[in-house]
Amino acid sequence: MNEKNKRLGFVGIIINDREKSSGPVNAILSEHAALILARTGLPRARGSVSVITLTIDATTDEVVRLTGKLGTIPGVSVKSALSAI
Repeated sequence: MNEKNKRLGFVGIIINDREKSSGPVNAILSEHAALILARTGLPRARGSVSVITLTIDATTDEVVRLTGKLGTIPGVSVKSALSAI
């Protein structure tokens, strides 16, 4: 893929049930590791909700593939944004 098409951005992931969803989420993130510049995870002290924030360098198509896969996991919400250029 042409490096010119890649843009800086973020992906925000909310996991509502860590026990059930963290395995599939981590597997997908591993598949797309080349896109991820930084990853920050914040498990909530009480309950089973977690938030993961990714800083990415990716094309629009790569982001769509990543977020689309994550969005198929029950109990996982995903939002993303990319820089304009």
